[in-house]
Amino acid sequence: MKKISFRPAFFALPYVVICAIFVVLPLILVLIYAFIGADGSFTFENFKLVFTQSSNLTLLLKTIGIAALTTVICLLIAYPTAMVLASAPFNRYVVLALLFIIPMWMNFVLRVIALKSLLFMLGVDYGFLATMIGMVYDFLPFMLLPIYTVLTNMDKSYKEASADLGANGAVTFFKVTLPLSMGGVISGITMVFMPVFSAYAITGMLGDASTNVIGGKINGLFTTTSTWGVGSALSFVLLILVFLTMFISNFVTARAPKSKPAVTSKGGEAQ
Repeated sequence: MKKISFRPAFFALPYVVICAIFVVLPLILVLIYAFIGADGSFTFENFKLVFTQSSNLTLLLKTIGIAALTTVICLLIAYPTAMVLASAPFNRYVVLALLFIIPMWMNFVLRVIALKSLLFMLGVDYGFLATMIGMVYDFLPFMLLPIYTVLTNMDKSYKEASADLGANGAVTFFKVTLPLSMGGVISGITMVFMPVFSAYAITGMLGDASTNVIGGKINGLFTTTSTWGVGSALSFVLLILVFLTMFISNFVTARAPKSKPAVTSKGGEAQ
């Protein structure tokens, strides 16, 4: 009897099928609707409305600004926090890192509702400040985790060598630690910027008219006005921007310094 063998790619088949049905097919439908007018005919009018309506460009710039500001704040908080957690005195206490990561395991809506109640008790009005607090609170773990992982796995002998050569703490950080951790930094920026760029639930629950983002308008075009053509065109433009962000992130990550030294053909470390 002939022995049946399975290639490794065979086990990825269920995932491929799921992606084809629930990811690729909906994207194709969105693309089709983007070129269908109100009368059912093929048209470019939907894309024309996307780029000619000033409100769309305003919302797009506002969304990019909120996403960029959230990413910068998360980075400024997460990097020093990750350095402390990855340092020798604290690295053995894994529970400290878990305190920052556990919120990722909770339901997104529950986290926002809990924060909304807390801000109400503190007297913080719903608006831009509340929205930024909600964004940072919700996406901070996604910035912290990759940076913490890179710093934990970093070879400590690099810092020791830098100190032996006479470099102080600041020089060691900018010349050794920061370049070797750029892979985690870029991953964190990607994991924060892209979700914030397309998120609208937090702005809807904690914000006001001044914090409307492009995702909220897309949701309204599909659910309130039933303008599926314009909504699909706007979604497709947003998708292109997300892909562009991913491409830039991968390009920068590929050229970031690695956390391990290069090895020569003779097995020694490159100088």
